[in-house]
Amino acid sequence: MLQGSANSTDVSKMRKLLKHPAFNIHNPNRARSLIYAFCNANPAQFHALDGSGYALWSDLVLKLNEINPQVAARLARSLDRWRKYTPELQEKMHAALQKIASAKNVSKDVLEIVSKALAD
Repeated sequence: MLQGSANSTDVSKMRKLLKHPAFNIHNPNRARSLIYAFCNANPAQFHALDGSGYALWSDLVLKLNEINPQVAARLARSLDRWRKYTPELQEKMHAALQKIASAKNVSKDVLEIVSKALAD
């Protein structure tokens, strides 16, 4: 959790941490502690102007959707208030949400959250 929320942890470092032997995406507690910390407690890096944080978020929501849809649905909430950000970030957030909404085999829990976020 500390590494995910550290100001120095950007998307490239997150990708390395996700491959670390101590991390196991199949363990819900490990997934939450690292991924949620990055998406919800590291705003400077998650909301990078290039949209890389949102791209990582959408990849992880889709991966977790295959493993544990409830954990994926909780992570999907990280962008449910996307309209409160600047137009530049909104555009990138919207694209990440659309990627999830248009993916095949998305669980009903994840699809409900993403659909509501897009409809608001």
